[in-house]
Amino acid sequence: MNRQLAFDLPLKQAQGREDFFVAPANALALATLDAPEGWPGGRMLLIGPEGAGKSHLAQIWADERGASILPATRLTDADIPALARSALVLEDAQTIGADPARQEALFHLYNLMQAEGRIFLMTADAPPRDWGLTLPDLISRMGSVASVRISPPDDALLAAVLVKLFNDRQLTVQPQLIDWLVTRMDRSLATARKLVQALDTRALEEGRKISRQLAAQVLDTL
Repeated sequence: MNRQLAFDLPLKQAQGREDFFVAPANALALATLDAPEGWPGGRMLLIGPEGAGKSHLAQIWADERGASILPATRLTDADIPALARSALVLEDAQTIGADPARQEALFHLYNLMQAEGRIFLMTADAPPRDWGLTLPDLISRMGSVASVRISPPDDALLAAVLVKLFNDRQLTVQPQLIDWLVTRMDRSLATARKLVQALDTRALEEGRKISRQLAAQVLDTL
């Protein structure tokens, strides 16, 4: 069979509130982010596994509150006093523990945002005790931050995410295939993302439609 070239083109992912599927797994997280006036000290940590929707929720929150979004890996290059002047999302905060300089930066950012009275949202895949923090003052600060979790996805959420991921790639698949995939794939939104990407690539390379047969072959490779 002739194989076509598959180009890894950037995708336009829908990241608005109207594109966020509310399910039991994420309803509490959404409600918590919608009420920052109730956050203790104006701080909140959103915890969930890779691909759970943390970035989507954070984007909604940032858009509606005019907040900046900064990956934690860029903290040491950032203008900390400038960041502290408005609401902020710090993504992948679990990476802080790998770098003492990032820990120092987060400690100063935390204190400045508290002094400025700005609300501060962080996302991470684990609680602070698992970040490998070594700076005592930062350990104390992070230990006092309230948190909310995104739970593992149920069937409805997995199905909705699969539909969204296919739509983001402008791919149309039958509802029966979505149901079939949900019952056979690992219960992970990160797996859903990898699965849709692999199906798109395989279908393009082989000039095939996305079918149950192709899906079964792709699932065997994940």
